[in-house]
Amino acid sequence: MRMKTLFLVEDNQDNADLIRDLVSDQYRLVCFSDGPSVLTALTQPEAVLPDLLLLDISLPGMDGKTLLREIRSRERLKPIPAIALTAHAMKSDKENFIAAGFNAYLSKPITDDQLLLEAIEANISSPAIRAAA
Repeated sequence: MRMKTLFLVEDNQDNADLIRDLVSDQYRLVCFSDGPSVLTALTQPEAVLPDLLLLDISLPGMDGKTLLREIRSRERLKPIPAIALTAHAMKSDKENFIAAGFNAYLSKPITDDQLLLEAIEANISSPAIRAAA
């Protein structure tokens, strides 16, 4: 069985390293530091799509909400589940991110490893969903 792939878009190296440490035993993690680079990677004709996106919201050049809007506007990319990772932690922020098309929301800093792993597992696409996409 192949290891599922996560694309992490995170401009803070410490945060990226922490997430890598938390998920690397269970998932293949591909890291990007900005929105345009992951969008370029996803839109290549030969691109192998990830099973899930972990998107920081405060990114240079293109924030995570804009990036997700770009991803959701492309038919081939639309089914990829996405989790918002952000320091924006107001109650209304979660509702706004879900309304913007994210499948889930986690506030940073990530202090509970299990919450991250549970969010990934609950939202990662299954092979049947991917084959239909």
